[in-house]
Amino acid sequence: MKIVRTICRILIGLVFIYSGFVKGVDPIGFAYKFHDYFMAFHMNYFQFLAMPLAVFFPAAEFLIGVSLILGLRIKIASWALLLFMSFFTILTFILALFNPVSDCGCFGDAIILTNWQTFFKNVILFVPTLVIFFSRNKNKNNEKNVEEWLILLIVLSGFLFVVNYCLNHLPIIDFRPYKVGTDIVRDMSRPAGAEQDSFKTMLSYRKDGTLKEFSLENIPWKDTTWKWVETRVIKVKEGYRPPIHDFSIKSFEGNDITNEVLADHDFTFLLIARDISKTNIKAYDRANSIAKYCKTGHCKFYALTSSSQAEIDSLKKSRDLVFDFFITDGTTLKTINRANPGLMLIKDGTILAQWHYNDFPHPTEFGDNLMAYVLSIASGNERNLTGWLMVFILLFALLAFKIYQVKTDR
Repeated sequence: MKIVRTICRILIGLVFIYSGFVKGVDPIGFAYKFHDYFMAFHMNYFQFLAMPLAVFFPAAEFLIGVSLILGLRIKIASWALLLFMSFFTILTFILALFNPVSDCGCFGDAIILTNWQTFFKNVILFVPTLVIFFSRNKNKNNEKNVEEWLILLIVLSGFLFVVNYCLNHLPIIDFRPYKVGTDIVRDMSRPAGAEQDSFKTMLSYRKDGTLKEFSLENIPWKDTTWKWVETRVIKVKEGYRPPIHDFSIKSFEGNDITNEVLADHDFTFLLIARDISKTNIKAYDRANSIAKYCKTGHCKFYALTSSSQAEIDSLKKSRDLVFDFFITDGTTLKTINRANPGLMLIKDGTILAQWHYNDFPHPTEFGDNLMAYVLSIASGNERNLTGWLMVFILLFALLAFKIYQVKTDR
């Protein structure tokens, strides 16, 4: 039985650590999911809680996962686990029934599940959750142990440091469809033979005050006393959905320049200014410098927004901007880059680099070879990611050693 308890503890611990981490490295993306929830349930007055909740829930998940894996504060972790799983199992059942949002966001953008898949995942995980909870008293644990609380405080502080970094820069690990290296044209295309959406046509007829629905196969065409009311086309099965399916760039005059931009062999900077009314104004000065650099013939520069023409005109006048704005769907812009504004560099439709407004480069950094600059920052990003992973490994190694000392001292 001890082996079963240990397996359950490790299994749930790993799931919670992974779930908390993939949301923690993209807190803005998870906050968008809370915005969707509040809108779907007509609770817009709670929108101000989106970001605090987007930090709290991943941090709590990560901390519960670490507690279970390392065997710290098991009694408290078991109660927290049971509350989490009970709440989210009920919530995902409601989401599965009414489908107000298509994806619950339980694994951020790393793993996309339907609401029913998420609900059944929670039902399965509830079994080891109950094993952990009902065996919580079998773990010999001094609830006043200062060392274990200190270890968990260090873990929480490290996690919040990562979250804060990703809030002020871009995610250290990017799970979005528009991550660096993505070929937008390829990811917008539908492979030959890909499964299509399946639809069912239902027709409503009325007879003697009774309204009844019929499929195309059983229409009461011989009984003329049935009177047609309406026809509904229902999607019964989702077909293949390209990773990128909603990317477009249009001028305010209605001209679509998407293909022109994606087919351009030159470097193209895209400023992602989703909502000008909530944007970082100072960032436009740095963007303006890049746009002036592009105007010398080095590359192209477009600004994409979902804001109104009046907001654009006001911004251009106040910052003396030299570039033009084009229209792209707001949800798409939120997916492309989490910053407002953010910056993306593409060539031949392939994403070469992404920047948060806190990290916008200055044209003097480009030198005479923009590709060489892009390769240098890609190498730097790879080193940074390796550094982050080494820090996490070292941290857990130190924690494991400290736990061993704590356990052996008892």
